[in-house]
Amino acid sequence: MAAEKELDLVEIAPQATPPVCKIMDYGKFKYEQQKKEKLLKKKQLNIVIKEVRYHPTTDTHDFDFKLRHARQFLLEGNKVKAAVVFRGRQMAHQELGYQLLTKLKQALEDIALVEKEPNMEGRSMIAIFSPDKKKMAAIEKQKIEDSEQ
Repeated sequence: MAAEKELDLVEIAPQATPPVCKIMDYGKFKYEQQKKEKLLKKKQLNIVIKEVRYHPTTDTHDFDFKLRHARQFLLEGNKVKAAVVFRGRQMAHQELGYQLLTKLKQALEDIALVEKEPNMEGRSMIAIFSPDKKKMAAIEKQKIEDSEQ
């Protein structure tokens, strides 16, 4: 029957009794499958982790500047890895790094969730923030309402 219609006989379920076959244009089938996979890949969201580095002696202007960058990364949908890097004798004052990351956490709490609380990894204290979709949607809604008025 497949030869008469100039199509292919494709075995769909070989383990079934009796085996299930289908008459189709196999080349067209493969092509459509590739298109579907490509479309799924296109829609797939790639999560990128952006890093913002501080030192325990970071001053307020530098902190605010890097805070704006972290906020921008979060609004773009990326995760942010905040690291406080200690050098030499600064290791004796890890509480300064913890205070800095706590301050950052408070500044970003309106748009971000803390994915990983601040903790030491080698000579760095690291915290990871991820964008909070619900809070960001509320901010966008508020911006729209403000622009209409």
